Amino acid sequence: MGPRTAVAPSKEIKAEAAGAGGGRCGGQGGGRLRSSSDGSRYSRRGVGLSANSSSSPVLYNPKSVLKRPVSTEELQTPGGPYMKKTFTIVGDAVGWGFVVRGNRPCHIQAVEPCGPAAAAGMKVCQFVVSVNGLNVLNLDYRTVSHLILTGPRTVVMEVNLDVGGQKLPG
Repeated sequence: MGPRTAVAPSKEIKAEAAGAGGGRCGGQGGGRLRSSSDGSRYSRRGVGLSANSSSSPVLYNPKSVLKRPVSTEELQTPGGPYMKKTFTIVGDAVGWGFVVRGNRPCHIQAVEPCGPAAAAGMKVCQFVVSVNGLNVLNLDYRTVSHLILTGPRTVVMEVNLDVGGQKLPG
């Protein structure tokens, strides 16, 4: 067998290398961790695990961050409490640094504190209106995630954010 020149490092080494660049996020140690396409997070062995757990990655899926359901009609109502904002997010070696959840409309469920999305100003509870110019208000999160993952490295996202507090009907 000849020399192996095209061997890629393992995922664990890639996660370490992503964080080895120094104090990009206030000098905190440790690299960013990759999220799976369904939004679950992988963590390194030994971080937040009990003594009897295995060495495989830990997956968890947080509950929704939304206080109440919001319809696509409510988001599009003129004079409503929502304001549109556009983010241009350049993905890095780990990803874009956010998780999309929900179903018609989708929302931002999580933002990685040291990731590209946080650097662009994205926050949780914002509703995804468009991805790279395509209206996604009537799509589920799996379809929206697929659009992001299969599109260009630079993603342009338009979101609606609540600027007037959550107005409840009645």
